[in-house]
Amino acid sequence: MKRTILIYSVLLFIGGLAIYIALGWGGHSARSALSDSSSAAITLGASNSPAASPSIWSALRENIETPLSRLLLQFIAILTAARTLGAIFRRIGQPAVMGELTAGILLGPSLLGWLWPKAFNFIFPTDSLRNLQLLSQIGVCLFMFVIGMELEVSHLRHKARTAIVVSHASIVFPYLLGVLMAVFLYKDYGGAGSSFTAFALFMGIALSLTAFPVLVRILEERGIAKTFIGSMAITCAAAGDATAWAILACVVAIVRATGVGATAFNLGLVVLFVAVMLWVVRPRLPDWLGLNRRNNETSTRNVIAVVLIFMTASALVTEAIGIHALFGAFLAGVVMPRKKEFLEHVVIRLENVSRLFLLPLFFAFSGLRTHVGLLSDPTSWLVCLAIICIATVGKGGGTLVSARLMGLKWSDAFALGALMNTRGLVELVALNIGYDLGILSPSIFAMMVLMALVTTFLAVPLLSLAEHAKRRTVIAVDAGAVSSV
Repeated sequence: MKRTILIYSVLLFIGGLAIYIALGWGGHSARSALSDSSSAAITLGASNSPAASPSIWSALRENIETPLSRLLLQFIAILTAARTLGAIFRRIGQPAVMGELTAGILLGPSLLGWLWPKAFNFIFPTDSLRNLQLLSQIGVCLFMFVIGMELEVSHLRHKARTAIVVSHASIVFPYLLGVLMAVFLYKDYGGAGSSFTAFALFMGIALSLTAFPVLVRILEERGIAKTFIGSMAITCAAAGDATAWAILACVVAIVRATGVGATAFNLGLVVLFVAVMLWVVRPRLPDWLGLNRRNNETSTRNVIAVVLIFMTASALVTEAIGIHALFGAFLAGVVMPRKKEFLEHVVIRLENVSRLFLLPLFFAFSGLRTHVGLLSDPTSWLVCLAIICIATVGKGGGTLVSARLMGLKWSDAFALGALMNTRGLVELVALNIGYDLGILSPSIFAMMVLMALVTTFLAVPLLSLAEHAKRRTVIAVDAGAVSSV
């Protein structure tokens, strides 16, 4: 031990001495080549003078304002707020994603920018938002890919008749109300340069969406995912989501096209790409991924890499076609092989990255776009309230009536309507697409974000109300049977 310490000390001493001599030799050579004024500016003593103190602080400020430092600071603020509010919302019986959505809005100009403008402008300066947007889009693509993988098509086979009727009724009715609502809103709230057709079509789809992942998590947290109503809700949401995203893809293709011919061409490319993915790529994908061969740790890592490349390529194709990258990511998830071990392996790894790390960036970016302060007069708030009521009646009412017509009890139909009215993150994805395309103005974007939050928040209490009514009905029936005996 002593010998080791001695050798270690001698080596450090010799190395340090050699470095010191080299630095002194090089410094002497440099000083002799420079003028007296230049050499005085670079001496070690000058760096320790009091006059250098301001430059130290300015250097630290410059370092913290570099793009990477700014992005890291934004990560810290966003993830801290998202995890904190997510835990608070979980305690009050709401899904954690609701807290994360709220955190994104609170970090924006609606609260932080209003209460502490200097901190808001320091953390989220305008020139830094482009990097945040790109990273958030990557997170959304991963999220949509995971949704596509979790979209269990087998649910549709067992309850296809009821699911198709209920899910499509829950799209058509709110879609109609959204288009009618656009007639009154377009003049004051349409995006600059957007046509009425684009605005109306988008308002219709914005009122028709259901947040499939949020719905599933509500069911799982309440322990009713495998009950009749839970299974029916998952089935209807799966069918509805697939239909709604297909409609949204067509709407985006129409909006981005420059004429009738371009619209037809874009839609034709979309149909062709979907057909190739479903009937050419999907049957061959297990062999391409090597899932039929013996797996080991190396091959498993290779599969993850190939899956990510496939998802990214699919997203690139749909972006190039003229719809949006997230549609390609979603379709890539839909065509993934349905082997249980493979799905669990991929979903767990990608979901943790997207849901815990990248999606909060999307919430924050959406919050930075949400200016609740734009609703500065009673008329704006009345319009916002009307949108929330119409969205709730359209989605919940359409589901309720169609489910009742298909033979469900009133309590089950009401519970199904409450669940299908959940919008959450999926709604934000669609709204950001509309905002990026210039269809939605900042004020209507803020109203629609508030609508997404309120309707998602209402899902849990309305579901509790339905369960309470169902229990009272069962008790009343049991009491009537006992009295008759």
